[in-house]
Amino acid sequence: MSEQQPENKMGTMPVRRLIITMSLPMMISMLVQALYNVVDSYFVAKFSTDALNAVSIIFPIQNLMISFASGTGVGINALLSKSLGAKEFKRAKEAANKGIFLNIVHTLIFVFIGIFFTKPFLNSLANQESVIHYGTQYMTIICICSIGCFAQVTLERLLQSTGKTLYCMISQATGAIINIILDPIMIFGLGPCPKLGAAGAAIATVIGQCCAATIALIFNIKVNTEIKLSIKEIFKPNAKVIKLIYGVGVPSILMMSIGSVMTYMFNKILLSFTPVAQTVFGVYFKVQSMIFMPVFGLNNGLIPVLAYNYGARNKKRIYQALKFSMALALSIMLVGAIVFEAIPGTLLGFFKDPSDLETTAKMMEIGIPAFRIIAVHFPIAALCIVVGSIFQAFSKSMYSMWISLGRQLIVLIPAAWLLAQTHVLNNIWWSFIIAEGMSLILSSVFALRVKKNIIDTLD
Repeated sequence: MSEQQPENKMGTMPVRRLIITMSLPMMISMLVQALYNVVDSYFVAKFSTDALNAVSIIFPIQNLMISFASGTGVGINALLSKSLGAKEFKRAKEAANKGIFLNIVHTLIFVFIGIFFTKPFLNSLANQESVIHYGTQYMTIICICSIGCFAQVTLERLLQSTGKTLYCMISQATGAIINIILDPIMIFGLGPCPKLGAAGAAIATVIGQCCAATIALIFNIKVNTEIKLSIKEIFKPNAKVIKLIYGVGVPSILMMSIGSVMTYMFNKILLSFTPVAQTVFGVYFKVQSMIFMPVFGLNNGLIPVLAYNYGARNKKRIYQALKFSMALALSIMLVGAIVFEAIPGTLLGFFKDPSDLETTAKMMEIGIPAFRIIAVHFPIAALCIVVGSIFQAFSKSMYSMWISLGRQLIVLIPAAWLLAQTHVLNNIWWSFIIAEGMSLILSSVFALRVKKNIIDTLD
């Protein structure tokens, strides 16, 4: 590619406009993504409370899959954007192709998990045969057909890395809409489709992901001229580029995978009270994603801006981007916290089974105080998410990993276990506030270190 290629908009566009331009499509697409996860659980809840519980306790596996895909995507994103900022166009092309290769490998790993580890995983978290039955159907399908998830995330990251977030939004939103349409058809057996229950929800998800991946592939071939995908290049060995991707990606994978371990252990603690508490916990994660996903979309739009201007050594634009993004993230999370505090019963009501009033009443009894307690930490989380983008953009993802490890395993799980010893279920939810406070302290310490050792040294 010619070295005379014009300057990328990430180095020239006014910062506030750039952040909105980069982030808004991602925020919208991730909001739609969150919406179809909520809709997925909504229809499953109408089918069966046990099916909803099954889908809820499988969340750690889905999160682990997304962790591998997104964590590798962070590594691709950082290397590709930094290479473009430094005008190293050959390295940018290599980052794109080797990133696809890595996620092919990850797909094979989850096919193995789906075949051999589905039953042991479910047996460790559930004691009802119907829950295990529905869970086995759902988990087996999403793991064996995980190529859709990995292809979608990787190809959309390539579009995002070069600033083409509108195309990324189109791809992701299309997949989500297809999933939403297919959910009721496949779960309840509408029209010629047989009634598939939890398996139908999984199949709808996989079809949506594959459609999104196909659209993203077409966009990368047709409009993403700053990189060039090639079957030959994907499978051509380049250990140096793979090492650079994993240098940023592996800490991000581990950081996000910690959430899977946390959720698994938290569900084990909740099971000692009642399986309904597990369902409430799963519903909480679905609903809170409607608040967190737009902030993560902002984060995803911010990372390439920071990485590009780091490569271009433009300190002023880095500070401008961070200040504006932090204010925007905090505003979103404050609105989310107010909603959770004001109408928790309404939020939970979307997931009730009309044929099981007893379980619905129990969900309300457990869920209303849980939602209100956990929502206290939303504004703190906003600040930590934006600060985390600094570490990812500047290849300091180990900082993010240590923060995540401290928050979710070293603090949250022990705190939850200790609070469980009071035998009062509501006390357990306070562990989220305790853990997020620790996260804010560590984030501040590491951010000051990055400021002193990296940002302040730029010209």
